[in-house]
Amino acid sequence: MGKRFIFFYFMKKEPEKIRGAVPLHIEYWHELKLNKYLGGPFADRSGGMIAFEAGSIEEANKITNSDPFVIQDLIESKWIKEWVVKEPEERT
Repeated sequence: MGKRFIFFYFMKKEPEKIRGAVPLHIEYWHELKLNKYLGGPFADRSGGMIAFEAGSIEEANKITNSDPFVIQDLIESKWIKEWVVKEPEERT
């Protein structure tokens, strides 16, 4: 079992370029088939958040740095953080 990471990012104000890169971004993440993947854009389309498992922060950075949004310099700011997920305790 890998560590859980969150990739949180805000987009630059370049809607035409972003629109053109969205299909590549979606395809990239789907083709990775990462464990515990969950992601999507914010409702206002200012950015998005992706949760996934990776073996280390270095591996997680390598994955996020290969995102087409990053490669095409469409992200204004981004963070990647290890996320310690706490499961709810069972109720009796």
